[in-house]
Amino acid sequence: MAACIVGWGHSAFGKLDQLDLESLIGSVTRAAIADAGIGANDIDGIWLGHLNGGFVPEIFCSSMVLQADDSLRWKPATRVENACASGAAAVFSALNAVEAGQCRIALVVGAEKMTAVSGAEVTRILGSASYVSEEAALGLSFPGIFGRIAQTYFDRHGDHSATLARIAAKNHANGVDNPWAQIRRDLGFEFCNTVSDKNPLIAPPLRKTDCSLVSDGAAALIIVDEALLPHFRRGVRFRARSQVNDFLPMSRRDPLAFEGPQRAWQDALTKARCTVDDLSLAEVHDCFTIAELLSYEAMGLAPAGAGARVVDDGTVHAGGRLPVNRSGGLKAKGHPIGATGVSMHVLAAMQLCGEAAAMQVPGATLAGVFNMGGSAVANYVSILEAAR
Repeated sequence: MAACIVGWGHSAFGKLDQLDLESLIGSVTRAAIADAGIGANDIDGIWLGHLNGGFVPEIFCSSMVLQADDSLRWKPATRVENACASGAAAVFSALNAVEAGQCRIALVVGAEKMTAVSGAEVTRILGSASYVSEEAALGLSFPGIFGRIAQTYFDRHGDHSATLARIAAKNHANGVDNPWAQIRRDLGFEFCNTVSDKNPLIAPPLRKTDCSLVSDGAAALIIVDEALLPHFRRGVRFRARSQVNDFLPMSRRDPLAFEGPQRAWQDALTKARCTVDDLSLAEVHDCFTIAELLSYEAMGLAPAGAGARVVDDGTVHAGGRLPVNRSGGLKAKGHPIGATGVSMHVLAAMQLCGEAAAMQVPGATLAGVFNMGGSAVANYVSILEAAR
């Protein structure tokens, strides 16, 4: 039994001081319900992707969704957490229920309020999503973890600082076209490639422009049994999807192999009966620019160590053969943890329905979405296509 996206909602991403977590959840919930043209009473189940970990005081948030509309009262609601892939985990949980016939219309919300605590506290909370005894407890933050990955990549394949800067510049240029993006400024290659007071080294060799943003934001989806599709004005089908988890300790893995993402991509593309060359676009998890570079190699766009090739030849740029992160990605759009995976699916669905406005990839027919938790630990890939 297939499932389709038929509606969505999306907030601005950024430092949203005037909005608390409940307000963010409520706004995108109401927007998604209205966009799908249904009533809140039509929803059979609710899944909320949300990390928290101390960003906000509330640790029991699933029923916050019910505050959006009184008709949601009595609906089963579940919070789903899988680090930075909490959003995709919520999407996949809803898909499981729809495909099993337990739910005909599902509401998925992803939300995070990150900016109400200090930067040091944000770093501590996110560090707790690592293998704490070997990583966070030894002082490694996620910038530090991905800084080590980047340095290992450079040691094996040469200094690719300029490649990472080109990825950052690409995504910032794309973010200009995204009305929801946290940063809508084209920073340019020279700025991204130069260490300065405004672009300091955060975790060498990673600079500030190599790191994603601390953000507030939310996104929501309405997912239905495909048999209901004739009742909706448009739909986007999950042609295939895959979840692959790897060991948590980095000491048990080759960090450059990106084996979890690679296996998730291979499995999803095989199930979809297509190759990466058939995709029109991809939204991938660029928590750090080195993660996007490794994603090119994991998805099969380039061999190991040669990801720079598809940056240099324009493949992954707007107007290229396979635009990657036309939304600006986590780098420019922002990275409110629980919202990220849901947002990626919203933006891919908009592309396939021809509703992405200035972000639109002409003639988009097939999209890949990759949302990752931790350092390639929880890996989710969806292959989406327009259903009508």
